[in-house]
Amino acid sequence: MQEFEARALIPAEPALNVADLLAQRVKQAPGAALFARPDGDGWRDVTGEAFLAEVVALAKGFVAAGLEAGERIGLLSSTRYEWTLVDFAAWYAGAFVVPIYETSAPEQVRWILGDSGCSAVIVETPEHFTRVDEVRADLPDVREVWQLGLGDLEKLAEGGRGVSDEEIERRRQLATESDIATIIYTAGTTGRPKGCVLTHGNFVELARNTTLAIPEVVSPQASTLLFITLAHVFARFIAVLCVHGGVKVGHQADTSKLLPALGSFRPTFLLAVPRVFEKVYNSAEQKAASTGRGRIFRWAAETGIAYSEARDAGSVPVGLAARFAVANALVFRTLRRALGGRVEWAVSGSAPLGKRLGHFYRAMGVTILEGYGLTETTAPATVNRPSKFKIGTVGPALPGVAVRIAADGEVELRGIDVFREYWRNPEATEAAFDDGWFRTGDIGSIDEDGYLTITGRKKEIIVTSGGKNVAPAELEDPIRANPIVSQVVVVGDGRPFIAALVTLDADMLPTWLGNHGLDRSLSVGDAAQLPAVREEVQRAIDVANTRVSRAEGVRAFEILPDDFTEEGGQLTPKLSVKRHVVLEQCAERIERLYADAKAKHTAGSPH
Repeated sequence: MQEFEARALIPAEPALNVADLLAQRVKQAPGAALFARPDGDGWRDVTGEAFLAEVVALAKGFVAAGLEAGERIGLLSSTRYEWTLVDFAAWYAGAFVVPIYETSAPEQVRWILGDSGCSAVIVETPEHFTRVDEVRADLPDVREVWQLGLGDLEKLAEGGRGVSDEEIERRRQLATESDIATIIYTAGTTGRPKGCVLTHGNFVELARNTTLAIPEVVSPQASTLLFITLAHVFARFIAVLCVHGGVKVGHQADTSKLLPALGSFRPTFLLAVPRVFEKVYNSAEQKAASTGRGRIFRWAAETGIAYSEARDAGSVPVGLAARFAVANALVFRTLRRALGGRVEWAVSGSAPLGKRLGHFYRAMGVTILEGYGLTETTAPATVNRPSKFKIGTVGPALPGVAVRIAADGEVELRGIDVFREYWRNPEATEAAFDDGWFRTGDIGSIDEDGYLTITGRKKEIIVTSGGKNVAPAELEDPIRANPIVSQVVVVGDGRPFIAALVTLDADMLPTWLGNHGLDRSLSVGDAAQLPAVREEVQRAIDVANTRVSRAEGVRAFEILPDDFTEEGGQLTPKLSVKRHVVLEQCAERIERLYADAKAKHTAGSPH
């Protein structure tokens, strides 16, 4: 059994709560910009002092509206400034927020609001309001539904003018580190979502220690543009971390406006999931190809990756350094400008990034610090450090966190970030722990320096009929890196060989088709039948197969006519694939895939 523990860098303060982090930040630097809000083509800074005034005014509104200490507020909204405003106002009022993904169906909304016992709900749009209203008859505890688009926050603040500062200060100090800061419902890849109870101590101590662990990233000189959903624990923790560290935060939920926003906001670090980094790379490659610069881009990418790998090896040959200087001038400099020109760091989580992308971005001048965590660990449990990072790993444990590998290879965690319990679900809570260690369900290993590598999900390990154990992620991630591929599900449990179900990326497909002299207007279903498209998917599979033994490689595949979606039930709100749903929905296709492969083999053709 492997084990690695990182001692906390700062003593815990049991009396603290998340609201204290804002109070401390404003006391240290009241006039420093803590947020920036869109203002025409630019941004308008919001100082810590001004943000605190808004927080207190809204907290008074909550109190005047009858919200009691300990009550819950559901929040259904995209990522925007008001999200964090509501979060802190709830804490100042002695209450807390229960986030709901903006894509959640009415039944999911009903379950989360009902199970958590929310007293009020804040929604962003009329469509969100309709979803809540559709199930409100089943939610007797919900007394109020407020809508951001109707100016209800401003009305609440106006209605709270009669509440005293002393009452808000009293309420702000009610919670300690052992009290609940939020209930975040899991994405539900394997069943009904469970409510993860995260405490003030989880957020406070993790924020305090993370700031000390990565000071190059988190500082009052830093800034970030949040675009992933704040309903997810990853962005939610970063929002709290930035308040604690004095990092200026902007918000842009509309990804179609992301590049202009990056250009005007000019952040120093980004927070994203691997799919975003893949999309940026693939879009740049296809754009270069459409302007006749595809060969230059690919040469620059290969040169940059080789340069980064040589740096890790300890020596960069003179010739390679010279080629990289040219690649930097021709390609990488332009890509850096597209991200605003100041991005130096990026934090990636939620899924494996892949070594190739890690080296590419590093060559571009953006070091991606890959990390690892779950909702149950308040997001990060491990993260690579700017001073020492290993591409391909998710880094060592953060201060105050311990990691161990159980006898069966499962990653287990313990420490300041681990949740208290599943809300009203003692059976699930008991099953989630092994002698005080949280069972993550992931398989991994720890190297001699304590750096963790994740190789797959314990429940997703495929065992072929020949007894070969295969981790799907080892194959799916590199296949999905191809520009025309959207999703991949590797199958083969109890089968003679590994196969794959592939979906196409509807956003990238038209450009790729045009670059290859094909009809850009083809539907995804029609494009899936093209020999050129099948050959491209086969190339992606061939690349993935080089990473594993022949027995583990993909020998057959089928391109599905439609992509996976939340509406179709195949994706969670954070866009993770619900493998069991895909296997169930595609059962006939999988049977046909193996039957066709068997027929070809019987006829003497290769798979």
